[in-house]
Amino acid sequence: MTNELTCFNAYDIRGRVPDQLNEDIAYRIGRAYCTYLKPKTVVVGFDIRLTSLQLSNALIDGLTDGGADVINIGQCGTEEVYFATSYLETDGGIVVTASHNPKDYNGMKLVRENSKPISGDTGLTEIKRLAELSEFSRVESKGDHSTRDPRAAYIDHLLTYVNDAKINNDANKPLKIVCNAGNGGAGSIVDLLEAELPFEFIKIHHEADGHFPHGVPNPLLLENRQPTIDAIRDNQADLAIAWDGDFDRCFFFDAEGRFIEGYYIVGLLAKAFLVKNPGAKIVHDPRLTWNTIELTKQYGGESILCKTGHAFIKERMRLEDAVYGGEMSAHHYFKDFFYCDSGMVPWLLVIELMLVQGKTLAELVDERMIAFPASGEINNTVADPEKLINSIRLQYETEAVSIDNTDGLSVECSDWRFNIRLANTEPVVRLNVESRGDVALMELKTAELLSLIKA
Repeated sequence: MTNELTCFNAYDIRGRVPDQLNEDIAYRIGRAYCTYLKPKTVVVGFDIRLTSLQLSNALIDGLTDGGADVINIGQCGTEEVYFATSYLETDGGIVVTASHNPKDYNGMKLVRENSKPISGDTGLTEIKRLAELSEFSRVESKGDHSTRDPRAAYIDHLLTYVNDAKINNDANKPLKIVCNAGNGGAGSIVDLLEAELPFEFIKIHHEADGHFPHGVPNPLLLENRQPTIDAIRDNQADLAIAWDGDFDRCFFFDAEGRFIEGYYIVGLLAKAFLVKNPGAKIVHDPRLTWNTIELTKQYGGESILCKTGHAFIKERMRLEDAVYGGEMSAHHYFKDFFYCDSGMVPWLLVIELMLVQGKTLAELVDERMIAFPASGEINNTVADPEKLINSIRLQYETEAVSIDNTDGLSVECSDWRFNIRLANTEPVVRLNVESRGDVALMELKTAELLSLIKA
């Protein structure tokens, strides 16, 4: 009887340490990865969590015992592994991280050559099966383990996104930017960029600390936002940026301390890319869509709906050769970044837009927030999610103009819409509601749906 590995999800690996993920499992994942992919060389990196180094070492043992040469880039962000995999032209890459999960969790994200994601549909299910059975191919010789630091090349690549900003910035009055790394990994990259950019950085919760003294780095949690808001007001800053632990997502606050939903940043960046790339394709998730679709159409692009999740978005972007992809959860994907998500590129692009257009962040997004007010994502744990979603479908199907099942249930009515779906990595149901310029209607329908969920 094989014990099922419960740390495998739809597009990555996450679980509690040590009962769902430990050194033995990490080793078997390394062996299974080699059996499935047969790579010659693999990049490995790990985030700032207290268990990441030991899990990374066990993973590396599994990879080298499986015959792969490992290039260890050490403590890093998820996107640094994506970058190194393509930049160093290796056959794959694995980062040990649990992103924004509780501190007793850890996990992994896996890619193959050219930083292509490995999800349940593209090999993760088979890797799970091999790891569960300890079914590994025979190896003639053990692989080598070396270390390398490609960070200078990574920083150089990031700086290519802000040339205009550097040219147009008024050096006599540099932008004041609050940065909240949440004691995750973003701080070290901000320090390296600071030396190259003419901005004033105000840093809070800056030092990497896997004990997470100020809470798990997840700016979507309301209780985590106040220190950032206070720093904006105390320093009269122009904006603030906060990251999750492995900094593959970034979040924005305007000069008044208002949190800007990631949905509106997706529309802002879609517009910016279409101005420079007429006719390009934009990939987006189904949770909140109207603003992105309207802006994409207005600026001559093609909007493409895709299931939520980094692996699915990346695969669709490659298939469509899309210039940009965005999720309202603050994952942003770029063709020029190997179709991968980055938490550093978005804020550099937003600052460039602010400087080139001479506008505040609020001025860049206010009009769109008024045009398509949204609830923000609301999470609830429910006993029978399928029954709930079916009952909601029955409740609204006569009113609906269209119903879509790309990811959960999306119901579109004439002047409002909603999406309700099961989370890919947590046992919760997620709800998003938006309207066409009617805040009261959006709030009414949100309350209506929440009463159905809680009943």
